[in-house]
Amino acid sequence: MFAVYAKEPNQDDPLASLVVGERPEPEVPEGWVRVAVRAASLNMHDIWTLRGVGIKPNQFPMILGCDGAGVLDDGTEVVLHSVVNAPGWQGDDTLDPKRTLLTERYQGTFADWVVVPARNVLPKPASLSFTEAATMGTAWLTAYRMLFVKSGLRPGQTMLVQGASGGVATALVQLGVAAGMRVWSTGRTEEKRALAERLGAHRTFESGARLPERVDAVFETVGKATWGHSVRSLKPGGVIVVSGSTSGPNADAELQRVFFLQLRVVGSTMGTRDELADLLAYVDLAGIRPQIGAELPFTEAERGFRDMHEGATAGKIVFVRE
Repeated sequence: MFAVYAKEPNQDDPLASLVVGERPEPEVPEGWVRVAVRAASLNMHDIWTLRGVGIKPNQFPMILGCDGAGVLDDGTEVVLHSVVNAPGWQGDDTLDPKRTLLTERYQGTFADWVVVPARNVLPKPASLSFTEAATMGTAWLTAYRMLFVKSGLRPGQTMLVQGASGGVATALVQLGVAAGMRVWSTGRTEEKRALAERLGAHRTFESGARLPERVDAVFETVGKATWGHSVRSLKPGGVIVVSGSTSGPNADAELQRVFFLQLRVVGSTMGTRDELADLLAYVDLAGIRPQIGAELPFTEAERGFRDMHEGATAGKIVFVRE
């Protein structure tokens, strides 16, 4: 079958390991289902997989793609939940010590077919296209959990989203506006800030700029490059919710400011199956549509990977079946 995959880990030149070609069709274990992929979105996790992060060398070649949307053999249209739990796990899906994501142990969604546990498929709302639905399982679910499960924000409070154009960041802007937050965002370029404003952000600022007032919460996916600004931007008692560190993980913790101002730093990773179901219901009810930065055929996957690797994003990059 057609697939976009990583042939081997390559820390220094990840795109050199990217292959657009053929892989064997998957077998379907008992309790799992086969999904004909219609659309799948690109995530930074796919770049990390090419680098060999979170995956053992003997697990290559690995079909890339953490999430997507498609059709079951019986014709049901579905959205994929990317977190695969250990058999019998009870509780928060994201806290299972043996959990894994697609592309870490199991083959991913950038292919004609993907095989997942039956519990990892949810009905696709009719209001969402396959392209829109393909963004939900990773970036939008991450943003939903950060905002509604981890932050403790209430409508009317002020949130700052660091980095205006990435998939999680654009989702946070859209979700925050729809939920009645005052949404501010930073961006490195005028174009990225303009994108956040088109999505509803009430104000935007250059990266690192002094804000007119401190905020109730900061949402971090950038890491080292913005961490100091995030800490300085918080009100006493405020919260930073962090789900990524694309610019590097080793930031100065600024512990004196953290304890003196009683700031909270909260980690957040992906989300549960139930949270994904709630997210799908929410975007359907509220009429929210994700920001699609580029829609490309799977055969042009290399172009999408290159744009993400270079930071040339304006929302989600989605690959679709031609």
